[in-house]
Amino acid sequence: MPRNSALRDLHTVLSNPLLEIAPALADQLRPIVGHSALVIFTEDCTGRPQKLAGDRAITDHVTVAEMVVVRESVRRSLRENAGGPAGAGAGAGAGAAGLVVWDAEGVIAGAPRAYAGWIAPSGALLVLTDPVLTDPVQTDPVPPRAATPEVAARDRAGDAVSALWNLVALSIHHQVAAASPAYLADSRHRSTERASIIAELTDTHSTTLETLLAVLRSPDATDSAARQTSVTIAASAMVTLRSVSDLDRKLSKEPVATAFERLKTDLRPLARFGGLDIQFIEPPVGGRALPGEVAHAGRAIVRGAVLALVEQTGVERVRVQWDCDGSNLLVTIRDDGPGDLTTDTSTVRQLSARVAALDGTLGVEATPGWGSEISVALPLDPVANRHGIAPAWDLTAQEKRVLGLAASGSRNRAIGEALSISENTVKFHVANVLRKVGASNRAELASIVNTQS
Repeated sequence: MPRNSALRDLHTVLSNPLLEIAPALADQLRPIVGHSALVIFTEDCTGRPQKLAGDRAITDHVTVAEMVVVRESVRRSLRENAGGPAGAGAGAGAGAAGLVVWDAEGVIAGAPRAYAGWIAPSGALLVLTDPVLTDPVQTDPVPPRAATPEVAARDRAGDAVSALWNLVALSIHHQVAAASPAYLADSRHRSTERASIIAELTDTHSTTLETLLAVLRSPDATDSAARQTSVTIAASAMVTLRSVSDLDRKLSKEPVATAFERLKTDLRPLARFGGLDIQFIEPPVGGRALPGEVAHAGRAIVRGAVLALVEQTGVERVRVQWDCDGSNLLVTIRDDGPGDLTTDTSTVRQLSARVAALDGTLGVEATPGWGSEISVALPLDPVANRHGIAPAWDLTAQEKRVLGLAASGSRNRAIGEALSISENTVKFHVANVLRKVGASNRAELASIVNTQS
């Protein structure tokens, strides 16, 4: 692949927002490796650990539990084949840019499927189902480490995908850390959806397995060998089910004290290298755990708030306090600066958009000569029918976000900044929202939404 073309392809993928990065990556990989579906699995993301593109029969049904198994299988294959020639054994190879497992098979979307898997240095997993090399045999000289032209072609494809995937995985990590309003809103939705599915799955399987165990343990059962085997299988299935539930809790919940410790780690470089005195007021031990997207948003908001405060002249000390009243995460950040911060400050407006994405509130109090204080409350549970959006309007996810901001009085430029889209794109979405809702202007739109609420 020519260098300029490769750079253009990389820019095309990385310029996409987080929620659209999987389809963009799939488009760029097809000329290298054909595939039926692309699955990205990374625990950086709380609400959406998977990003998907391709065959809906796969992308609509693949589960987090399946991806955990696939990731461990890829790691195991890489360990078993470490040091061997590329393409050997189970198809694991180490190219110049990363690690890949070819010719693997695992359960994906409820059925056995062939796949190729790549693991980035961050631990993020890329899976291509039904992989086929677009150019399986090339006429280039066969490198010494490859036994045949076919293996050489596989090595080249694996290296090319690895190089691109490592950079995409790093971009995902940075975008997650940035916590855009669109990402936070999607995480909230996905977390609610996932919790409902997991609860239903857990109840159904637990009841079934407990009934099975009770029957098999009955003294009236015959054939002790079959009974013992069945007991072992059922017990193993229950352990697996608990593991899925434990993983979901890990992805979706964080104890408030643990989340606060992660925040302190995030801010430590600023204190060490920025000469800033950051005082932390510890949250109470125990209490309700924070939903993953709320903990993540809280840390991102505090980072943004600290940066907004230190942009002022003369700020030397910042105090950060977290608390949880059982219904909300309560955050307070105070400085010792000039006391002239307002909600119209550009950095504060960006924080407000993040807070609004989770139906929270943000306030600023400033006393000239004494400092500024930013107070944030993030509800732990989703607000029902947020922004009064009627199901009959059939709005897309992005249109719902635009509607929520437009109905609250935000102008096109502010909406664009909050959602990381251009003003022209905002105008396009606003026009669609007006048409679908049946409003002739933004004032009428706000009135209709307020009536729905």
